Amino acid sequence: MLLGGVDEAGRGCILGPLAVAGVSVEAERLGELAGLGVKDSKLLTAKQRESLYPEIARVCRRVEVSRIPPRVIDLYVTRGKRHRKLNYLETIHMARVVEALAVDEVFIDAPDANPRRFTEELEQMLTRRPRIVAQHKADLNYAVVSAASIVAKVERDRDVAALREEHGDFGSGYPSDPDTIAFLEAWMRSNAEQPEFARKSWKTWRRIDRPPTLD
Repeated sequence: MLLGGVDEAGRGCILGPLAVAGVSVEAERLGELAGLGVKDSKLLTAKQRESLYPEIARVCRRVEVSRIPPRVIDLYVTRGKRHRKLNYLETIHMARVVEALAVDEVFIDAPDANPRRFTEELEQMLTRRPRIVAQHKADLNYAVVSAASIVAKVERDRDVAALREEHGDFGSGYPSDPDTIAFLEAWMRSNAEQPEFARKSWKTWRRIDRPPTLD
């Protein structure tokens, strides 16, 4: 039996992509995966996540990642109808990951406040019919989702590191980070428009001296 786990990283960040990741593992190797010490990526240091990633890839049959760029996030956040915004966009990419994993059963950290609604929407997007277990905090409760959480976080961190290399230090990229806000304010003082790697639809822009306009 092939089991899958799916999670995301970077949902609340104002800079960089949102990464959706999934892993598949044979049921008989699930204990081996748990034995690596996988857990919710937020409970691990960056060094620990990087160290675990190749071990996860070794134990798992497949690792799959789907990235959602800021411009696509903005499109759904600003123009999506009710229940067709960011949660729905995540569901689309999670469906892509689940299809690629080709598992018999998949455990997912549900992005929607209503896991049943999420499950129903996901099922409609799939051509395969795995058993779906969608829960909040699944990354804490299932090793296979913890592994996916680590993959998503590592992949997104690498993307963010590449952006820092190109544009300079902007902190964590999260709205709660003063360094990120300072970077955005400085950017808007020096440029005609906001960074292409920023999510223009975030309410964070209301705190910036020169808020952007959405096309």
